Amino acid sequence: MLTIIAGVLLLSILASKVAARSGVPALLLFLILGMALGSEGMGGIAFDDPHLTQSVGVVALIFILFSGGLDTRWRDVKPVLTVSLVLATLGVGVTALIIGLFAHIVLGFDLASGVMLGAIIGSTDAAAVLSVLRGQGVRLLPRLKPILELESSANDPMAIFLSLGMIRLLTQPDTSFMALLVLFIAQMGVGFLGGWLFGRLALLGLNKLRLEYDGLYPVLTVTMVLTSYSITTLLGGSGFLAVYVTGVILARSDFIHKASLSSFHDGLAWLMQILMFLTLGLQVFPSEVVSVAGEGVLTAVVLVFIARPVSVVLSTLRTPMLWRERIFIGWVGLRGATPIVLATFPLIAGIQTPIPVFDLVFFVVLVSVALQGTTLSLVARLLRVEDTSPEKMTSLMKQVRLGTGFGEMMLELTIPPGADAVGRQIIDLKLPSGTLILMMIRANERVTPRGGTMIEAGDDLLLTVEPEHRTLVRASLTSANFHHDTRQKDGQ
Repeated sequence: MLTIIAGVLLLSILASKVAARSGVPALLLFLILGMALGSEGMGGIAFDDPHLTQSVGVVALIFILFSGGLDTRWRDVKPVLTVSLVLATLGVGVTALIIGLFAHIVLGFDLASGVMLGAIIGSTDAAAVLSVLRGQGVRLLPRLKPILELESSANDPMAIFLSLGMIRLLTQPDTSFMALLVLFIAQMGVGFLGGWLFGRLALLGLNKLRLEYDGLYPVLTVTMVLTSYSITTLLGGSGFLAVYVTGVILARSDFIHKASLSSFHDGLAWLMQILMFLTLGLQVFPSEVVSVAGEGVLTAVVLVFIARPVSVVLSTLRTPMLWRERIFIGWVGLRGATPIVLATFPLIAGIQTPIPVFDLVFFVVLVSVALQGTTLSLVARLLRVEDTSPEKMTSLMKQVRLGTGFGEMMLELTIPPGADAVGRQIIDLKLPSGTLILMMIRANERVTPRGGTMIEAGDDLLLTVEPEHRTLVRASLTSANFHHDTRQKDGQ
């Protein structure tokens, strides 16, 4: 069994490499691999457990959303915050309504179940889009990338709420619209507050606990992710929104081992994606998916060419965005794993529809990924939304690539008695971006500099510093009352 698991993971890793070079989204290959391993494929693995599939999907989404929040650069997303959130909320609602009307008129769904179908396929997977563009060497205009990143992470909670809300309407017909509205406000409000609170607690724990073993810091962040989701959910909030906000709070702050923890959670998110897509692929029976091919193609066409573009236009009407940017955002509404996970909820709830929702959603996702995912770079070039300016590099990147000029980036200094830095943790020094303490010598012994390491008088430091920051860094580490003076000026 372990050999099989290792082999499947290895195949998935190789598939991601093939995806990056070919322009085919990795999630499509993961899904195909899962189907190939299933009872109707070459693997012959008998698997039909919607409850387990749903549980795996929910846990995977928790860590994927947290990793997305942790990778969010607040400086980049702040200017596009409003338009991204409108896309993530109004956009999902408009998509759900248009697909609902189509399913009611054309596919024979009643209106409520049709809107449920639209809500399920309402969330996008821009992370897959960005990975495809990265693999093909395409750089988007500076404001497009943060819009796509923030929308893709923020629209999952909205799609989840709408889907579960429509399922509640279908299973409890006496539920009123006002009750759903109150539930929405409560879930989003508690979800945001829970995410903020647990983000602050995680930040406090990372910087103040001073764990004896570095390997325990990833364990601590995993614990905080699970706590953020579970406690917020138990309190009636959106746990998915909470874990994303927790990640954003940490991304905006400095904490110990930030780079290594971000890399750890990126790897964990990839593992969760592989696990989720393989499980979803196993849950699907190709013969049943093929039986809804006609309806699936029609639904995908309406989604890609009508619902998504209309939702983008309505969500961006009051912005100065160019039309070619709107068209591109409309085209990159790539569907991913979230719709397939959500499709297990009506399956478990026993909701009857003219066409099985799970099979229909799975086919729509396959069409969306195959059609949109393979044409992204072409559409980006045709619409002229590529960033053709020279790639910006920090001084350190330039020196590493050119192999020259390291001398002017190196700074050696000794911490004098009475310096404001004495008795402070490295994490609290607020050194300029690009500054790195490479070596610390204390009493003729080498000390490994970490975020929680305390600065002491007499410490000899070797740093890499951006040339324009040399004077500032030297003053912040060797001057008395430097940080106090800075705080006074900030206050004034």
